[in-house]
Amino acid sequence: MLNFDQAASTPTDPDVIRTIAEVMEAHSGNPSSIHRGGEAASKLLERSREVCAVAIGGVKPGEIVFTSGATESNNLAIKGMMLGRSDGKKHIVTTAIEHASVYESCQQLEELGFEATYVMPGADGVVSAQAVLAAVREDTALVSVMHVNNETGAVQPIAEIGRQLKKLHPRVRFHVDGVQGFSQLSLDLNQAGIDLYSLSAHKIRGPRGVGILYVREGVRLLPLFSGGGQENGLRAGTENVAAIVGAAKSFRLAAEGRTERAKKMNTLRETVAAEVNRHAGLRLTEPEQSSPHIIHFTFPGLKSQVILNTLEELGVQVSAQSACSAKTEKPSRVLSAMGRGHEEAISGIRISLGDEHGQSEIRELVKVIGSAVERLAPLEGRKR
Repeated sequence: MLNFDQAASTPTDPDVIRTIAEVMEAHSGNPSSIHRGGEAASKLLERSREVCAVAIGGVKPGEIVFTSGATESNNLAIKGMMLGRSDGKKHIVTTAIEHASVYESCQQLEELGFEATYVMPGADGVVSAQAVLAAVREDTALVSVMHVNNETGAVQPIAEIGRQLKKLHPRVRFHVDGVQGFSQLSLDLNQAGIDLYSLSAHKIRGPRGVGILYVREGVRLLPLFSGGGQENGLRAGTENVAAIVGAAKSFRLAAEGRTERAKKMNTLRETVAAEVNRHAGLRLTEPEQSSPHIIHFTFPGLKSQVILNTLEELGVQVSAQSACSAKTEKPSRVLSAMGRGHEEAISGIRISLGDEHGQSEIRELVKVIGSAVERLAPLEGRKR
C-alpha cells in the first residue's frame, strides 16, 4: 500500500526512532528534579530547545515552548493570548480556511464573549493581505493566519501580512500555524513580524505527541494548564524528554533538507497534476502558489469517501480533508469558503507527498488515478 496521505502524518525517521530509544534507555530523570538524573534530563531538554531555535532560524532557545502537538500550540497561542489580556481588546482576525484547532478555538472564544472575523479566501484558496488587514479594528488583539492550507496546499501571504500588520498595527499580535509549511518553505519569523508560531513533529518524520509554540520574547500568554512551572510557566506537566530530543532532531533534519526536498517534490507534484488535468471529470485545485507536497482535486458528482475507497482498493492511500476532519461526511469547510458548490465541496481529494516518494511511486500513483477514474466515471452523479 502506497501512502500518499503524508500531510496527515509522516513515517518516523529511523534515526529519530533510534535517538528516542537511546534517550529513553539512558535517561529516566524528571528534568525538574535537582538531582543528577534530573539535571542530565534538563540539559537534554535545553539542548533540544537550542536545536529547535536554530532549525526555525533567528529565534532564541528561551522562546521555544514544547507542547503535545500543533493542536495544543494553536490553542495556547489563541486562547492564551485572548484570555490573558487585561486591556479589554476582544477581537480576533482569522480566516475561514484555518485548521480546526484554530477555527474552533476562535468559535469557542466567541461563546465566551469574544468576537472573531473570518476572512474569506479567493477562488484559489488564498486570502489577500489587504482583506486581512482591512478586518483589523481598534479592539483587535490577535491575527491568526496559517502558512500553508492543510487541505488544498495554498500558500498564504504571511510575510506581507506580518510586515504590514507591524507597520500599521504594531500592538496587534500575529500568530501563524506553520505545520504544513515548515519542511517545504522557508519563512523568516522576524521579517514577517510573527509573534507566535505553531509546529508539529509528526508532520516532519518526528514522533507523535510533540509540538512547538514559538513565543516571541515579551509576548504574554495565559497558561491553559495549571500545576507546575515547566516551559517558562506556559505549559505545566513533566516534559517527555526522549520524544522532545527526537523531535528536535526531526526539526533539524527538516530544515537542513528543505531546499532539496522542495525541488524534488515540485517535480513529482507536476507529474501528478498533469495526470489529474488529463481527466475531464477531475478538477485540479490550482492556487497561485502551492506547497510542493500537496495536490488537491475534486471529482464533482461523487463523494470523497467513494473515491478514497476506490483508490485504497487499488493500493493507494490519500485523504479528503485534514485528518482531524476526515471522518465527517459534511462538505469541506475550506472548499465551501472558496466558493465551490456542494458537488465539489463533498468530492475533494488531497494527495500529499513524502520523503520516500520517487518517480517509481509517482508512476504507480498516476496509473492508479487513471484506473480509479475509469472505474468511477459510470457512477458519477449517483453517489451523492
